[in-house]
Amino acid sequence: MNLKAREDALDHVESLILQLLMMLSGKPMPHTVQEVFQHKIDFQVSLYIVAVLEYIAADILNLVGKYKKNIHHVEHHAITPQDIKTAISADQVLMDMFEQDDDVATFPGLDDEPAASTAVTFDEAVKEIIVEEKQYLRDLNLIIKVFKAQIEKFEQTTAKDVEIIFSNLLDVYECTATESEFDVYEKYTTDVLKPQCRDQLAALLERPEIFNSLGTAGHGFREAVKYVLPKLLLLPVAHVLKYFDNIKMLCHLSESEEDREVLEQVQGMLKTLQTQLERVVSNSGITVLPKRKPGDPPARNNRSVRQANIQKMNEVQRCMDGWEGKDISQCGCSEFVKEGVLGKLGGGRKLTERHVFLFDGLIVLCKPNSRRSSVTGPVAEFRLKEKFQIRKIEIKDREDGDDLRFAFEIAPREQSSIILFAKTAQDKNEWMASLIMLNTKSMLDRSLDMLLLDEEKKNPLRRPDPEQYRFAEPDSPDNIVLEQPEAAGVPLIKLTERLTYHMYADPMFVRTFLTTFRSFCTAQAVKATLRDDIKRFRKEYSQPVKFRVLNVLRHWVDHHFYDFERDQQLLQRLEAFLLEIKGKVMRKWADSILKIIHRKRLNREELKPEVVFGVDRSPPPTEWHLFKSEDDWKNPSEDLVKPLLMLHPIEVARQLTLLEFDLYRAVKPAELVGSVWTKENKQQASPNLLRMIHHNTNVTRWLEKCVVDTENMDERRAVVSRVIEIMMVLQELNNFSGVLEVVAALDSAAVHRLILTFEEIVPKLDRALEEARELCNDHYKRYQEKLRSINPPCVPFFGMYLTNILHIDEGNPDFLPKSDRLINFSKRRKVAEITGEIQQYQNQPYCLRPVPKIRSFLENLRPFEEGKETEDINNYLYTRSLYIEPRGCRVPPKFPRQWDGMSLRSPGIKPRRSNVPHPLPAMRLSSSMRIAEEADSDTPRVLTPPTPSTPCSPPHTANSDHSVFANVIVGVASNGSAQLPVMSQHRA
Repeated sequence: MNLKAREDALDHVESLILQLLMMLSGKPMPHTVQEVFQHKIDFQVSLYIVAVLEYIAADILNLVGKYKKNIHHVEHHAITPQDIKTAISADQVLMDMFEQDDDVATFPGLDDEPAASTAVTFDEAVKEIIVEEKQYLRDLNLIIKVFKAQIEKFEQTTAKDVEIIFSNLLDVYECTATESEFDVYEKYTTDVLKPQCRDQLAALLERPEIFNSLGTAGHGFREAVKYVLPKLLLLPVAHVLKYFDNIKMLCHLSESEEDREVLEQVQGMLKTLQTQLERVVSNSGITVLPKRKPGDPPARNNRSVRQANIQKMNEVQRCMDGWEGKDISQCGCSEFVKEGVLGKLGGGRKLTERHVFLFDGLIVLCKPNSRRSSVTGPVAEFRLKEKFQIRKIEIKDREDGDDLRFAFEIAPREQSSIILFAKTAQDKNEWMASLIMLNTKSMLDRSLDMLLLDEEKKNPLRRPDPEQYRFAEPDSPDNIVLEQPEAAGVPLIKLTERLTYHMYADPMFVRTFLTTFRSFCTAQAVKATLRDDIKRFRKEYSQPVKFRVLNVLRHWVDHHFYDFERDQQLLQRLEAFLLEIKGKVMRKWADSILKIIHRKRLNREELKPEVVFGVDRSPPPTEWHLFKSEDDWKNPSEDLVKPLLMLHPIEVARQLTLLEFDLYRAVKPAELVGSVWTKENKQQASPNLLRMIHHNTNVTRWLEKCVVDTENMDERRAVVSRVIEIMMVLQELNNFSGVLEVVAALDSAAVHRLILTFEEIVPKLDRALEEARELCNDHYKRYQEKLRSINPPCVPFFGMYLTNILHIDEGNPDFLPKSDRLINFSKRRKVAEITGEIQQYQNQPYCLRPVPKIRSFLENLRPFEEGKETEDINNYLYTRSLYIEPRGCRVPPKFPRQWDGMSLRSPGIKPRRSNVPHPLPAMRLSSSMRIAEEADSDTPRVLTPPTPSTPCSPPHTANSDHSVFANVIVGVASNGSAQLPVMSQHRA
């Protein structure tokens, strides 16, 4: 049997094993494994415990596999968490071991602390909403296929009865399943909140033949119809109200301006419906909505929700005396349901009061403590009287009598029954609904699973022949290999199938595919398979697949529009395809993609989010050192050393950082995949990357040339000192690219040999240079540690990424061995991880003020003539180095000053006193063209201009020496280890 388990199913098994380990060590916290076993735990004992737990996990998976094959009769579907829960319900030993909780409790030691309110990201919110939506669909299936279908079976039930009770629930289900218009919720909400709905259900239950028949439908089913069904019927009302909250939340969390615009449009379209529904709910007088209330966190598997539940359990346990045995969280409980006061009928018809706590696995009855203190100290608020496990009791309804009303009975299997009663009928209904739902949940889940299974057997998916529809080809070892990551192989047709899979969405897979597909196929091939997918898929899968296809196309257009810029025929075919799409909902999706295409066409350079400096955020003022006349800016390339001495080192570093960050974030993932920057068509394939490399090389050569062209010793010492000061500011700004440019320049053969010059450098600067050099040691280990420790914005060293991508590209085949069909997608995942890290640092800009003249000077640096050979450049630099400091000299030659009268004293690297904050903390992004000014400030408004996808930089030739990056040699060194790059071939 070739069954696979989904990731969330394996996580569920792992949580069960952790729960079992927690139960083994069930002692008051804190405790350790040593305290539990009362002796020293050595390695062998640890191995034994792990082996036992592993055996139990294997036994669970084996049981689930048999369930899927023998009962479910399905061998090709993946195991889900629901399959595991259902299979465990059928095994008494496992049921007793794990006490069949719906969500495993976390360790008690984590629970005493309040649940941390962590910020939720857009992706996390979407995932939680998807989980909740799946559960909602299952709940609708439960109402329709279990409750509604059973009621419809009775001859005494008319179509009018069913319509009054369930209204247009089938339309609601179709709306949810097909993502159609939401107007059906208005009729449903109006009908189900009317008293006639509940009255009609009560009237049906009063008919003896229906009442008796429901008693034979399953354990507790009659009580479930009476108390649980009315609550479940309110679920769609609560859920549609939650939709409005979710849209508002996603609009707030989204970082995409286009997504926010679409969500705001949706809010506007649904505003009328929202107002109508809220008015109907308010007028109905029903304020208690079941299970999912507007404003609650989505998805009960949310960690903060679980922590809050565990915290509540511990609080309850601490507030009562007499608790013995396992903690509440270890008794199969993972959720606190409700609490309140109920009456209890005791012996001799004595009436007493009980404070009741209800959890999903336990019901606890307490009595208020009359004493508030004792000799030993303060006492708890309550005293424990009884506790019962939900799965070991039966809930029995009791008719109202003259002496006792609103009562129900709790009948344990091994204890005496107790009778509880509420104060009002509404209170009783609330308690009975919660108790019956918990008590019958396993039965209802099994009933629903069997009904869904029967439907699948009666209406199996009949796919067309693979010759007619190529996506119908079943998975096999010949067309897909996924078990071993290092040997993962998939043909294009299977990659496209997974890209638009009907069962679930995988955003990471979509990003990886669209980032790397150019290394194994063309954009036209991808477009052709996506078009085939949307037009020919079977009706049963058409809706989710269509939406997934459009989602992939939207992501492609939004984040990789350069594919369409380079291929106008591809763009025309895409537009024609989108215009052919029919259907109201699908048409909206297609129009949204066409709108993105229109925006991209209006501005080919893809406007980035512009930096808005808020009231408390403003760029620091420009730092100036020596006055620079307008004449000096006319031909800055004539004297490249003088600007270095006259400009403030802080401002040089800032403007260099702004320029290099713009160059860095202009690089697209497609310029890296397949090492295209090393291929013959590199100018067309990687223009932005080559511009950045060319700029970095020019900066390094500019600094080298400034040093060796300065003949006078005092002036040369000032130049080297100024270069190191610039490097120190670059390091403060997290511009690692600039730091390593300086290190490459000062460690080049021509500069590094100037021993007498470096002896004149003050110790503080010398230490700073040594610290910067350490970034390159041990294969850039120190640099990688520092990059991980800082917060953006930053400009990473790109050479490290290029080296790693080249190693992956050269060291792994494009296709699996002995196959020209199975694409090595594992290789693409590794590359996508690197491009993902590159992109995460492209999003956070600097809070710095651009100075156009300085930036223009840095952009147009030409230390040497274009096209000059690398060897000639190196020979010139080294010759100049020998001239200013000959070999073996102990005293440097004397040369006259080149800039007589100009002060060589450095202004230092401390900015002028200002209340302006440091430029590194985070800023907010906006597409607005306005910038908030500081209160009572005369500082002119400043807007960082949008970064073009192709920044302005001088062109470079094929002979350009990109020496700041690694010279990669892929292979194995003589000692057997992989050869790693050096910083620069200029280094001594």
